[in-house]
Amino acid sequence: MIGVAKDRVDAAAKRVRAGLMLALQSGLAAGLAWFVAHDLIGRPTPFFAPVAAVITLASAVGQRMRRTAELVAGVAVGIGLGDGIILLIGNGPVQIGLIVLFAVLVAIAAGGGSPLIVQSASSAVLVATLTVQTGHPWTRFLDALVGGGIGLAVMTVLLPINPLSVVRRAADPALRAFTAGLHEAALGLSEGDPDVIQAALSRLRSAEGTFAAFSTAIDAARENVAFAPVRWRSRGALAQYVDGAPQLTYALRNVRVMIRRAQTALNDRERIPEVLPASVRHLGDAVDLLRREWSRGAEPVAARERALRAAAESGRAYDTGVGYSGGVVVAQIRTSVADVLRATGVEYAEATRQVRNAVGWRGRPHGARQRAARSRPAPPPD
Repeated sequence: MIGVAKDRVDAAAKRVRAGLMLALQSGLAAGLAWFVAHDLIGRPTPFFAPVAAVITLASAVGQRMRRTAELVAGVAVGIGLGDGIILLIGNGPVQIGLIVLFAVLVAIAAGGGSPLIVQSASSAVLVATLTVQTGHPWTRFLDALVGGGIGLAVMTVLLPINPLSVVRRAADPALRAFTAGLHEAALGLSEGDPDVIQAALSRLRSAEGTFAAFSTAIDAARENVAFAPVRWRSRGALAQYVDGAPQLTYALRNVRVMIRRAQTALNDRERIPEVLPASVRHLGDAVDLLRREWSRGAEPVAARERALRAAAESGRAYDTGVGYSGGVVVAQIRTSVADVLRATGVEYAEATRQVRNAVGWRGRPHGARQRAARSRPAPPPD
């Protein structure tokens, strides 16, 4: 029980550390928005200003510009409908229902996403229930505009999040899951256990979610670096993640096809050379080395070397002799190695050349290469 409680406390502390910057940004933005709208502009109760500032900061990363525009539009729609309906037919539950109904329909007709719909409806409700009929709708719209602008200023100029830290936190679980899936697949091949292979495949399917979070973090980092001058110095180290992430996604897809075919090979009782699971294990090591080298901002030399070792072992497996599905496994390993090399910054043509040399194609008769290529079936869809 004590260990479980400690794990929960540690997990909560980790979440607090991860969200501390957002909390600081939100507090600063809310205070500044109220100060600008109330003390500088002279609005008596500009509650829409801090609300808009916080919602701007809480918008999905990588889409804050668009979502801020939707926020302001939603506030305008909600305030306009709320004030108009109340002016015509007064307050009451029926009026509130009509306000929300029309606000949502207008937001949907405008083609807005969830932020526009939610903000339109909630703004209309606030106008109908919490505000009095003083001033003009445009003054409350001004509050929202001030708040949204303050939120953007805080996140881009005054207190920008370190994009490199965000990307590293997102990349770490994705690459760890990728590594674990490859190591588990290597174990399944070594032991000849299709169930272990299936567990590895399930693990890598689950890794799709972490890779999606990785991609989202990269989008946010691009936005942050583009609009936050103080973070421009992070562009060099960030480029490794930005350029490499798509190639790792391709590698993940190819590996999943490879693992499915490996499971078929075991079910069909094909011969599995000892070097084949070693090749898969080396590929997992390469992904893990890439994670470590990226986290240090180092050139991923070790990751490249280990990936090419995986390619070399797959070539030995092919020369030793593999069956129908085993040939597909070898081909997918080579393709995945090329993807990992691309992720480390190697150009396409050079990555292909290095993989061929590692596998041992160089120096073989051209016809032999063509016959080997024709003998390998196309991989099935994953």
